[in-house]
Amino acid sequence: MRNFAALHRTGEPLVLPNVWDVASARCLVEAGFPALGTTSLGVAAATGLPDGAGATEDETLRLTRRLARLPVHLTVDIEAGSVTAAVAVAAAGAVGVNMEDAMQPAEAHAALIRSVKQEVPQLFVNARTDTHWQRPGDLAETLRRVRLYTDAGADGVFVPGLAEPADIAAVVAAVDVPVNVLFLPVRHTIATLADLGVRRVSTGSLLFRAAMAASVDTAAAVRDGLAIRPNLPSYAQVNAWSPPK
Repeated sequence: MRNFAALHRTGEPLVLPNVWDVASARCLVEAGFPALGTTSLGVAAATGLPDGAGATEDETLRLTRRLARLPVHLTVDIEAGSVTAAVAVAAAGAVGVNMEDAMQPAEAHAALIRSVKQEVPQLFVNARTDTHWQRPGDLAETLRRVRLYTDAGADGVFVPGLAEPADIAAVVAAVDVPVNVLFLPVRHTIATLADLGVRRVSTGSLLFRAAMAASVDTAAAVRDGLAIRPNLPSYAQVNAWSPPK
C-alpha cells in the first residue's frame, strides 16, 4: 500500500481513471497512468447487471485477478463492500478498495471499515460517503461521516458529487487522510482541485459513458457518411499490447 498511498500528493493529486475490462485498463497503462480503479457501473453495465445492488461481486473478483497482472496499482470498487469481498480482492492483487456507505447508518459503515483494516491492514481503504451523490448535499453530515470513517481506520475518504469549492475545502480541512472527489467536467479542473487540497480525483463512470457515446457516434458516422475521428488505435497496436502474464 505504501507506494500507492504515496501517489496521493498535496498539490499534485492522483488522477485515477476507472476501468471496466482488461482492454480499457491496458490502454490506460499504455498511456502512462500509474494507478487504476474499477468502476462498478461500468463492470455492472458491461455484464448486464444492475449497479449498487451487490450483483457484481463475482465478476469484480474475476476482473481483479486479470487486472492485477498488469504493471499498475489497482484499487477496486466493491460497492457497499464486506470483509469477505475486501479480503478476496486483496488476495487477488488489489492494493485498495472503495467502499460506499449508500447513506446507511454511518456507525455500521465505520464498523465495516474497522473490520476490513483488522483483516487486511495493508489494503488502502477509500471510504465513500454518499451525502452529495444524487441528492442535495449535506455538508454537516459529510463532515461527521468522514471523521467517523477516518477514526475507524480509513486511509482516504471519497465524497462523489462534491462540487462547491468551499465544501471541498471544508472536507479537506476536516481529516488528515487524502480526500478523493469525483471529477465533474463542468465544475472541476485538476488545477483547482489541487489548490483546494484534494489528493485524489476519480473519473468514476465517465470513461465508460464516454466510450459508449463514442461507439454510437462512430457507428452513426459510418451509416451517415460522416467523418470518423482520426488517429484511432490500429488493429495492430491493440493486438500488440502485451497480455497479462
